[in-house]
Amino acid sequence: MQDIRDAAALLASAGDVTILGHVRPDADALGSALALGRALRQRGARVRVSFGEPDEAPETLRWLDEDGLLTHPDALPDSEELLVCVDTPTPKRLGRLAGRVELAGAVLVIDHHATNTRYGTCHVVDESAEASAVLVFRVLEELGAELDEPIARGLYAGIVTDTSGFRRASPETHRMATRLLEAGADPEAIVRRIVDERPFAWLPMLSAVLGEARLEPEAAQGRGFVYAVVPVEAARTVRGEEVESVIDVVRSVREAAVAAVLKQDPAHPRQWQISLRSTGIDVSAVAAQFGGGGHRQAAGCTIAGSVAEVVAGLREVLERAPLL
Repeated sequence: MQDIRDAAALLASAGDVTILGHVRPDADALGSALALGRALRQRGARVRVSFGEPDEAPETLRWLDEDGLLTHPDALPDSEELLVCVDTPTPKRLGRLAGRVELAGAVLVIDHHATNTRYGTCHVVDESAEASAVLVFRVLEELGAELDEPIARGLYAGIVTDTSGFRRASPETHRMATRLLEAGADPEAIVRRIVDERPFAWLPMLSAVLGEARLEPEAAQGRGFVYAVVPVEAARTVRGEEVESVIDVVRSVREAAVAAVLKQDPAHPRQWQISLRSTGIDVSAVAAQFGGGGHRQAAGCTIAGSVAEVVAGLREVLERAPLL
């Protein structure tokens, strides 16, 4: 609570704020950043929300930007009075904007990753929180901000996605969601637009990718390892959101405690963005071995090499990863 009070005091006195989410932002990073940004703007602060890559926010999340706060990295000022980093455990996850951490007058980090390195000057970091949106909610409450529909929408988007539709939400977080609904958040519209709706092109892409998926029942310390590969050619007809969604299908395999999706980088064909999910092994420790990070049950990293080399590297690290 003292961390939350300190963060609220810092935000209350700030007149110029840049809020950053991690590269390839998800609903928690962007929804939290936009909700916080709107609340600060309503208090009279100049606010910008940005992220290192890609150049545009995912199409499924742009509608959360009620106030036009999203700002291209090239349009950001040289430095800012206050930099807020949301849902970002290390500066490296800010991508090309990582250097702004050292230039800012003050840096507030709001995050729920166990791998957070506490790189700011003020921190609200709690790995027991199911989403960074939960922590932003608490900070806004301490700040005395009024929950209106756009703020509630952004926070609800972060919570509903990071808890897998509230399957991993605590009673307190359910009560928090009730307040967001009372403030106007529309759960059906939020989940439909962010999670459920897909273009038709998603079906043939998914079919091609899943047709080549592989299961290794003896891997991952005998708990099973399943993986799928999304080459550039397969992803050419769909948005990044559709590529990201593949892990949610692969992770459902009953015979595997660990699931991985290898997504080929269009600019660097031998580089793969890895999504990891687990029900029995700490995949944040696995990702950390390759310079990545995340949660114990959901993490990511980038690995260079051929598909066979990347899978072999993952397989080797999984054999000595901590169990949950």
